[in-house]
Amino acid sequence: MEMTARLAHLDTKLDGRNCDGLVNHNGETTEIRVPLSHTGKRLSPIEGGNLYRLRDRKFLLEDKKRLCAWALGTALLGILLMVLHAELCPVVYQPGSIYALSINGLISFSTGCLLILIIAFHYKDIRLFIIDHNQVDWRIAMTSNRVLGISLELIVCAIHPVAIYLRPDMGDRLGGKPEQNSSTPLCLSSSHKEVMLDVELLLSALMFLRLYLVHRAVLLHSKVLLSASYRSIGSLNNINFSFRFVLKVLMNKYPARTLLVFIMFFWLSAAWMLRLCERQKQVETGGMDTALWLIAITFLTVGYGDVSPHTSCGKLVCLFTGVMGVACTAMLVAVMTKKLALNKGEKHVHFFMMDIQISKRIRHAAADVLRECWLLHRTTQTKDNSGEHRHHQRCLLEAIRVFRHLRLKQRKLRDYASEMVDLSKMQMIMCDLSANWNSSYHELEQRIISMEQKLDELGRSFQSTSELLTQALHRRRLDHR
Repeated sequence: MEMTARLAHLDTKLDGRNCDGLVNHNGETTEIRVPLSHTGKRLSPIEGGNLYRLRDRKFLLEDKKRLCAWALGTALLGILLMVLHAELCPVVYQPGSIYALSINGLISFSTGCLLILIIAFHYKDIRLFIIDHNQVDWRIAMTSNRVLGISLELIVCAIHPVAIYLRPDMGDRLGGKPEQNSSTPLCLSSSHKEVMLDVELLLSALMFLRLYLVHRAVLLHSKVLLSASYRSIGSLNNINFSFRFVLKVLMNKYPARTLLVFIMFFWLSAAWMLRLCERQKQVETGGMDTALWLIAITFLTVGYGDVSPHTSCGKLVCLFTGVMGVACTAMLVAVMTKKLALNKGEKHVHFFMMDIQISKRIRHAAADVLRECWLLHRTTQTKDNSGEHRHHQRCLLEAIRVFRHLRLKQRKLRDYASEMVDLSKMQMIMCDLSANWNSSYHELEQRIISMEQKLDELGRSFQSTSELLTQALHRRRLDHR
């Protein structure tokens, strides 16, 4: 950025000197350039023109999308390795073996790669913020909320089982007693303390928190965010393209598919976490089949009572499963209601046919009322059979009741159908009303103009009449004199 000023011709000369290039010896105007940025700092393309900014913004968005995909893949790889290690360690290989150390080393390596990818992702995000807000210093983007979010993400992604790296005699030195079971519930040495089992269990379960990256990947890879038309129309309507908006779009377009994928993934994940928690007590819920059954009946809020969790961790998993089951049931009911509801055209056809049927029944009811009136009148004229007279009176009152009931039903149906006037029909009605108002306005304007012309003519005629009267009176006065 530079500020340019044109100096006028100076009246006095400054000792024949140039004064830092301000004035030439010939007295001509001189251009002064004052840089607003720091001296010695070269402007990068990001700080330059708009074309460079748009290009760099596009490249940064592509880099963010690629880094998010790699981070999600690395997180899923770490979770799969953790599940594989937890399933194979007590059965296939023993704790402390080379296989256990290798798989735990791979888990730690994937965790380190995930942390690097998270840092790179936020680095690209900060650069994108700088481009969007036309800032130079990156420290402006480092707000307290951003720093807290990055720190929380790094802590969540850094969680993984680390008890295998501890020395086997640590539990003895801490005063712990060796366990008597030959098969430990988790991949830990028998000399470890019981609290280390709980730590290993907690760290293994908390690795599922890495799945928060799913919502970021869905947002960055969605067609809603990648479409320029979506972004343009959304910016005009002040729409924030967040994961909530993308989730609403997916639930409107693919409701059954989205719910099915979420429910199946949650069912399997919760069942394995329950098995991991219950395996520590060596109870029947430690099996995968029993855990699947318990999660299913808890998710559906049935709860037969044949099996129940025994550990605090298992009870917590079942509690969370029940809450998610209630939420998913509510969403499933909403989706089924939307699928079973009639659309606008079907409602119009249905109400039209119901109106026709009710109108036909009203005509029949009116005919029944007239028929019963005639029969009652005929029995009244005879005055012989009082039982038949009372019978026709009852029939007449019943016919009147049916007629009134059908009229009320037709009125309710038409009131409900009148609320479903579509936008196109309402627009046509408003256009017709506007055209009628315009024609009435033009007609009224023409009438006003014609009235003004007639009033002008009347004024001129009154003026000419007054002049003629004045002249006649003047002549009469002259003749009188």
